[in-house]
Amino acid sequence: MALKTNTILICAGGGCISAGEESVKQALERKLKEYGLDAVVSVVETGCMGACSLGPLAIVYPDGVYYQKLTPKAAEKIVEEHILKGRIVPEFLFEGQKEKLTIKEKEKEEEIPFFAKQVKIALRNVGVVDPLSIEEYIARDGYFALHKALTKMTPEEVIKEIKDSGLRGRGGAGFPTGLKWELARQQKSDIKYMICNADEGDPGAFMDRSILEGDPHSIVEAMTIAGYAIGSQRGFVYVRAEYPLAIERLQKAIETAHEYGFLGENILGTDFSFDIEIRIGAGAFVCGEETALMHSIEGKRGQPRVKPPFPVQKGLWAKPSVINNVETLALVAPIVLRGALWFKQYGTEKSPGTKVFALAGKIKNTGLVEVPMGITLRELLYDIGGGHPQGKQIKAVQTGGPSGGVIPAEYFDTPVDYESLGKLGAIMGSGGMIVLDEDDCMVDVAKFFLEFTVDESCGKCTPCREGTKVMYDLLDKITKGEGTMKDIEKLENLAQVIKDSSLCGLGQTAPNPVLSTLKYYRHEYEAHVKDGTCPAKKCKALISYVISADKCVGCTACARVCPTNAIHGEVRKVHEIDQEACVRCGSCIEVCRFGAISKVTPALVGSVK
Repeated sequence: MALKTNTILICAGGGCISAGEESVKQALERKLKEYGLDAVVSVVETGCMGACSLGPLAIVYPDGVYYQKLTPKAAEKIVEEHILKGRIVPEFLFEGQKEKLTIKEKEKEEEIPFFAKQVKIALRNVGVVDPLSIEEYIARDGYFALHKALTKMTPEEVIKEIKDSGLRGRGGAGFPTGLKWELARQQKSDIKYMICNADEGDPGAFMDRSILEGDPHSIVEAMTIAGYAIGSQRGFVYVRAEYPLAIERLQKAIETAHEYGFLGENILGTDFSFDIEIRIGAGAFVCGEETALMHSIEGKRGQPRVKPPFPVQKGLWAKPSVINNVETLALVAPIVLRGALWFKQYGTEKSPGTKVFALAGKIKNTGLVEVPMGITLRELLYDIGGGHPQGKQIKAVQTGGPSGGVIPAEYFDTPVDYESLGKLGAIMGSGGMIVLDEDDCMVDVAKFFLEFTVDESCGKCTPCREGTKVMYDLLDKITKGEGTMKDIEKLENLAQVIKDSSLCGLGQTAPNPVLSTLKYYRHEYEAHVKDGTCPAKKCKALISYVISADKCVGCTACARVCPTNAIHGEVRKVHEIDQEACVRCGSCIEVCRFGAISKVTPALVGSVK
């Protein structure tokens, strides 16, 4: 059998799969076989490579050449030119890579702007290894940390290493991981549980999913180390049902870890035993809260309970339990293997290490990035994210999902760490970042996130169940131009009451989008109330679509796409919009090639010429 000397890694993360990865893979394999190259070149599906907006993506090794936006025809050309003839195909090069690159140069990832400021620890193997291959994981130091922990360290020494590293929970609260493990270790109990929270529910967040899909063994290894440290022999991964690929790959990782002796009885010949089960959640956002998650694992309704006692004291089935999210666990093995000081070389004093963010919204390079804590928002959004795709001004960024807040552009030089974001009224959250521009109304943004929270409230406590609904109704009233200044005052007071009196983290943080938008964009709320206008021209009740007589050529394109037949006019004559019939869907603006249609406040209808 011939030795395979080349590998084409193709991104098989969720984004690239939806963009047509499977057809690209088939084209590569078909063309390689046609030229008799399949014996020396392998095509390997890997995890998310990060730049989701440029997918499907592929990397040719050992040359280290990145290709983007691939199609089956592009795949065939890469085989014909790059693999067969040794010539790079410039039109498909990854954005930022040198067009005159030669194969001998072996372009480094660090020289590509999207990757230049990234430091990959949690994502160290994602997009690099075959997630189904335990051999590839081992080849990249996989399970070395587990061996070190079980054979050279006591449980207390493992905990001390994690404490000294300063690792904080990456799920949102930022609680010190080592301290949580230590508290659990101190509990006297015959049974303890180690739980991985993979119930990633924030809109726009996909960090945990990508790690589970691209590097599932890192979670298996970390949970086993954690189990050893706290004195647990049984672990659960609670993952949402909407992540079928993550579940499939994690299950395969658990099975192969058993086969290799990294899970089960007497792991690596020691007297320590540990096993992991997957529990699939139904997608309730509240089950991301630790006590609600435990109730769900127990087969009960996913509702939170009052704390204390805390899970480390009385958790799953009333036994001491530790819950860490996926990203937190993905950082454990490198810390144990390389040491706390190595980890602390990245980040800040109080927020050491790296953080994974999911960039979404009005940003050129949407996708997954891992950066050192302390990087500024400006670097993250412009140097890595590439700024606005159409060159518009970025107005703000929403961090932390429904539990977070908006940060205006004037604060983009703020370091990204727990303390700095907290001072601005935002939170780190799990790492979702939604970028907003001048076309986004901040009242509407707050309404969007609050609508999500209202739907996802478990209903157990009155402040969250009733209060968030009242807040939503007030926002809805304001966006329709029916609000009053007293409504704004009422909204602010109610938000603070809900924040102070809700049972769990979901309710306590639900008002954050409202409070942060009121703090920085109160003038937009007042414009809706006092002037009956939406400054961003987003709220449908406060805008009208009009056709300019000077620009309309009567092409009829707008009339053809109007879903309510609200646009009238003859061919080559100026058209008009029936404001009563118009539902303000925006389809007419999208198809008008002459810029003849614009959004105005209702008071200006009739003045546009």
